[in-house]
Amino acid sequence: MDARSDKTTEYGVVPMEVMASMSGLDFVRGIFGGTLPQPPIMQTVEPFDCTADAGEIVMHSVPTLRHYNPIGSVHGGYAAILLDSAMGLAVQSMLKAGQGYTTLEFKISFVRGMSADSGVVRTEGRTFNVGRRAATAEARILDSNGRMLAHATTTCLVFDLPRTEPKGTTSAA
Repeated sequence: MDARSDKTTEYGVVPMEVMASMSGLDFVRGIFGGTLPQPPIMQTVEPFDCTADAGEIVMHSVPTLRHYNPIGSVHGGYAAILLDSAMGLAVQSMLKAGQGYTTLEFKISFVRGMSADSGVVRTEGRTFNVGRRAATAEARILDSNGRMLAHATTTCLVFDLPRTEPKGTTSAA
């Protein structure tokens, strides 16, 4: 159950044929709206109040003690999940039905540390360019006062999703 609402969050992986049948923006909005399951990795950061427009993503989350590293601050992996997700979903939101993407590389810069006292953090992702084979995007995490905590850039590979036959049919050779 999502602590900020009365609805239960479903986690899982969307079947390829469902993903391939939707525009990227409809797919991302389906995840954020709860008509499609959230990716299991999101259980780690529990995003809420998420919005998606073409090429732009916003997610909110709250770092807590469970996100701490051995030196007593929020682990960089927490920021990495948020930033990589925001950039990737921003790219996804620009794709046509039948297209997919994967991260080729990303770079993170940590500006300020996060702690359990940071409160709600806002992660914003936006695309720079989405072409036939490659896409670039950026993301940043801001605290409740609008101060930058971390930022990142990415390059993603864009590709056609494998065509799948509906169940119960066969293709002619």
